[in-house]
Parts: sequence; structure tokens; C-alpha cells
Amino acid sequence: MNNSMLPLPGLSSASGKPVVVKFDGGLLSSDGGVLALREVEQRLRVADRLAACMIDPRAADQITHSLADVIRFRLLMISAGYEDGNDANALRRDPMFKMALDLSPIDRELCSQSTISRLENLPDVRALLRMGRAMVDLYCESFATVPKRITLDIDDTLDVVHGHQQLSLFNAHYDERCFLPIHVYDADSGHCVAVLLRPGKTPSGKEIRGHLRRLIRRIRLHWPQTRITIRGDSHYGRPEVMDWCDANDVGFILGLSGNSVLANQVEVIADAVRTQRAVGNLDVVRDWTETRYGAKSWSGPRRVAARIEATRQGLDIRYVVTNIGGGTAWWLYECLYCARGQAENLIKLHKTQLASDRTSCRSPLANQMRLLLHRCLLVDSHHPRRHSQGSPVGQGRVRHHPPATAEAGRPHQRDRSARAHRVRRRVSRGPAVPPPGEHALLPTAIAAGASAPFAATHRNP
Repeated sequence: MNNSMLPLPGLSSASGKPVVVKFDGGLLSSDGGVLALREVEQRLRVADRLAACMIDPRAADQITHSLADVIRFRLLMISAGYEDGNDANALRRDPMFKMALDLSPIDRELCSQSTISRLENLPDVRALLRMGRAMVDLYCESFATVPKRITLDIDDTLDVVHGHQQLSLFNAHYDERCFLPIHVYDADSGHCVAVLLRPGKTPSGKEIRGHLRRLIRRIRLHWPQTRITIRGDSHYGRPEVMDWCDANDVGFILGLSGNSVLANQVEVIADAVRTQRAVGNLDVVRDWTETRYGAKSWSGPRRVAARIEATRQGLDIRYVVTNIGGGTAWWLYECLYCARGQAENLIKLHKTQLASDRTSCRSPLANQMRLLLHRCLLVDSHHPRRHSQGSPVGQGRVRHHPPATAEAGRPHQRDRSARAHRVRRRVSRGPAVPPPGEHALLPTAIAAGASAPFAATHRNP
């Protein structure tokens, strides 16, 4: 393939030196970075794990490109920024991609776009379930030692459809026809644990319970003694989810929509916050409290923490419901719940950097396969950063207990707002560290950059 060509004649000299142009540079590529990811993939064997979950219907004596090679090629394409399958028709001759698949630059061509399309449409429901379990196994194997506790952030995200794909629905909130796939991340490491394609509607409590049951059951096959905690917004604060977590020794802290009953229960402190802001002519006054609340659909009263904030625009109250026994209302909301914002950053990374919202296949099974491939890429790209920190679990781990004192839990940052104040009112304190038998959770007191607003200007009540 290195064709010998004559140089381009007749060019004038430059600075007294001759200019020679030749066309014998050989095979060139601008995608040398795939060789670095090749080293990671060889250690993790992601393509082999996924290929082992599928049944290849092709005749064994007529196969040129194995399933593992096709998957590996597709993963490397996405990692290099070629999320469209039709880019394979040009990249199949690229020397870097050939070397990444253990071929010489002058060896046979790699698979074409049609082969990749057949791969994406090959797995059935059972194969996709096996692949999802294989990725959970990979997550568990990434730890050098069994963790005592983990926190899983669960959230859904908008995935606008590109046509009339199956499972797509019109969502009035986003004003789009879309999917709303669920993402699950490890709050400590940022590892993508699971991703699931689903219709473009808010998930029901029964649906969420089923997804969590399968996921946690797989994790506990590896870590039966590990404390697991679920963290999510009000979409996931359903009675079915909370009852299941209580019955299976799973901690949770979930968003909770406000109502008149909750507002009446915190009205005393809310009024004090409003008064303090108005009397002092302040920009912001914030306080935290907790109460016991039980909706009619719940099995009983539960612990609810409230963040009450008064500004010049009015009063804003946010609630979270939890089965955590320890920690103050401030710690539960500001340090523990607000840290889930990092999961939204990871979802944004998944969509913008890896183009995981390119779910343009008609079949939902093919689109789920695409999501799995993009999820594997997040593992590959995350793995070198994780191990470069000197530990398979990484450094800068979030603490697993609430601060022992108010000062211990105060972020050491300079005051950014001299006008921000807080009402000096005592609220009920939980024990600094949950007693044995309670769920001791990650306070993630600023987990990976997810610090709460005004954290530098307010002390623990």
C-alpha cells in the first residue's frame, strides 16, 4: 500500500534552499490516542466480556471479524470521536485502528458499517441483561478491597429522539419526543454502574423498585456485607422504593416534593427565617430543620429534613426523606443530598463527550446496545485516571460518617458573601455518628466538586 510516487517538480527555492515535495509518506493517521485506550481495554477485556454474552449466529468457518473484534473496533471509534457507525467505512483502513486490534497496518481491512449495524441489532433482551450484569461485575472487580459502604446516585436524563424510534414518547416537561434513560453512578469513584434505556416518561415506583432490585442483587453477589445507599431526586422518592429499601437493609436519601402539611410543620422556623431577613434587610437567610412526616400512600412516618431559605425573591423550602438515623438536618441536606449534583455532571460528560444520546436505531434493543457501548467507554476513559491516583478506588474519598463536631463539618473556604446570614436557632441534633445498626452514609462534604451554595458562610446548626 506504500505506492512509490515521483516528487513534485518545478518548485522555486526558499531562502536559498530547494523545496522538495514527495507523496511517499506511507500510511498516516491522526488517531494515535486509541493505542493508549487499547492498553486499558486489554487489561479490562471489556469487548471479550460483552462478546461472551451474545450468541454469534454466523458460520464459524466463514467469520473474518469476531464479535469481540467488532465490539472493540466500535468502542475505539466512539472514544476517538466517531460516534456514527458509517465512519467505519473510512476508518477500517486506518493504521492506528488496525494496530489497536493487533493487526499490522498493511493487514486486512477492519469491519464495515454494515457489520457494525448487524452487531447493534444482534442481542436480544436476555443478552442485554447478561451484558448489564457483566458491567456490574466489572465495577465490583475494580475495587482492590471490598468497600464497607457505597453510595449509588440514580438519575434519568433527556435523550431527544431522531425519528420515530420505538419507546419514544412526548414529554410535556421537555416539550420533546424523547427517551429518559436511567444512569447509576458510584458517588465515591464516579464509576458508571448501570445505564438503562426507557420510555420518555417519569418512572413509576414499581419500575424503579424492579431496576434497583436487580442491580443491588448483583452487587451483593460480590459484596454481601457492604452497606448500600441510594441517592436520587424526588422522581425516586416513591413509597414502593422506600419500603423495598427498608425491607432489604438499603439506605436512601431522596428528594421530596413539598405540600401544605409539610409547610405547616416547618412554619415556625420558616417564619423566623423570613423575619430575620426582612428585619436585617439581608440578601439571604438560610436554616435547616427536620420533622416526621407520613403521606397516606406511605407505610408509616419517615424522617424528613428541610432546607429553608429566604431571599429578596421570597421563601424557598426543599425537603428530603431518608431512613438515615444519624446526622443533623444541615448535614443530611447540604453535605449528603446536595453532593448528588456530581452525578448530573457525569451524565453531562457521558452525553457530550461520548455522544451517548446518539440512540437513532429504530429498535429499543439496538439503542440499549448503543448505550452499553458508550457506558463501556466511560469505564475505559475513567480507568487510567482512577489508577493514576495510586489506588484502585482513588484518593480524595468522601468520608463515610457525619462530622463529629460542627467545626469538623465546616468547609474551610473564605466567605464569599458578607451579607449571607443564618438564624441562630437550634434544631434537633442527631448523634454525630450513627449508632451500630443505622445506615452510616457518605456525607460527601463536597464530593468531587458538588459543594452546596453558601457552604462557606453557614455553620452547622
